[in-house]
Amino acid sequence: MDISLILSNILNPPVLFFFLGVTAVLVKSDLEIPAPIPKLFSLYLLFAIGFKGGVELIKSGITQEVILTLLAAISMACIVPLYTFFILKLRLDTYDAAAIAATYGSISAVTFITASAFLTELNIDFDGYMVAALALMESPAIIVGLILVNLFTVNEKREFAWSEVLQEAFLNSSVFLLVGSLLIGMLTGEHGWQVLEPFTQGLFYGVLTFFLLDMGLVAAKRIKDLQKTGLFLISFAILIPIVNAGIGLLIARFINMPQGDALLFSVLCASASYIAVPAAMRLTVPEANPSLYVSTALAVTFPFNIIVGIPLYLYGINLLWR
Repeated sequence: MDISLILSNILNPPVLFFFLGVTAVLVKSDLEIPAPIPKLFSLYLLFAIGFKGGVELIKSGITQEVILTLLAAISMACIVPLYTFFILKLRLDTYDAAAIAATYGSISAVTFITASAFLTELNIDFDGYMVAALALMESPAIIVGLILVNLFTVNEKREFAWSEVLQEAFLNSSVFLLVGSLLIGMLTGEHGWQVLEPFTQGLFYGVLTFFLLDMGLVAAKRIKDLQKTGLFLISFAILIPIVNAGIGLLIARFINMPQGDALLFSVLCASASYIAVPAAMRLTVPEANPSLYVSTALAVTFPFNIIVGIPLYLYGINLLWR
C-alpha cells in the first residue's frame, strides 16, 4: 500500500484536529466544546452535504447507474446486520449482538463527509447522488436489528411500538434533515446552489475541522469503555469494516461505479452509526449495553476509518480498477 495515501489523509487539517482532540483528553487538558455547538455543526454538515447532493443529483438525473447504486446501498444496509449478528452471537447475548449488528449495518455521515474531503483533496471526482445512498442506508439496519431481537427472543414477550420505531428510524433529525436538504437541492438546482454557495461551500471545511476536534475529544473519552469489551469486540470493530468495505468494493466494481463513487460506497459499507442507531436501540432494546455499541463504533471504527480505512479502501480501488 502506498504510504503517501495514508499521509495525505492524516495531514488533512480536519484529521489532524481529530488527533488534537484525542491528545487533549490523553494529556488531561481542560479543552472542551460546549454541548450545543457540536449538535449545530452536525446539523450544518448534514444540511450542506445533502443540499449539494440534491443539486448534483438533479444535474445527473435518475439513470440506471443511480438506481443500481441505490439498490446496492439498501441491500448492504440490510445484509450487513444479518451476518455480523451471527458473528457477534458467538460471544454476546441476543440484545447486545443485535444492537451492535444494527450499528454496523447503518452508517456514519461524518466518515462519509471526511472521505468526500479526502477525494476533493486528491482531485478525484464523485457524484452527488451518493448522498442519496447515504440517506437510504441510515434506517434499514435499525429495522433488521429489531427483527433479529424478535426472532431470537421467542421465549420472552416483547412488544415494540412499531410506530415509534419507524419514526425513530426514518424521521430522526439526521435522516430528516439529510433527505429534506437533498430534496430542496433538487428543487432549487443550480440557482439554489449559487445563492447558498458562500454558506454551504465556504464554511464547510472549517465546520468539519471543528466538528472532528470535538469527535476526537469524545472518542478519547470512550476509550476506557473498551476495557469492558475485551479483545473480541476491539478486533471486530477493526476487521468487520475491512470486510464490509471489501464486499462494497466488489459490488462497486461489478456495477462499474467510478472510482470516487466506489470509495464513498465502500466507506458507507465500512462505517458504523454512533448517533441514529444508538438512539433507536436505547428506545427499543434497553436490555442492550450502550457502552458496547457506542464505544466500538465511536472509539475504534470511526478513528480507524478516517485514519487508515479511507486510504486503504482507495488502495483497493486502485488495484481492482487497474
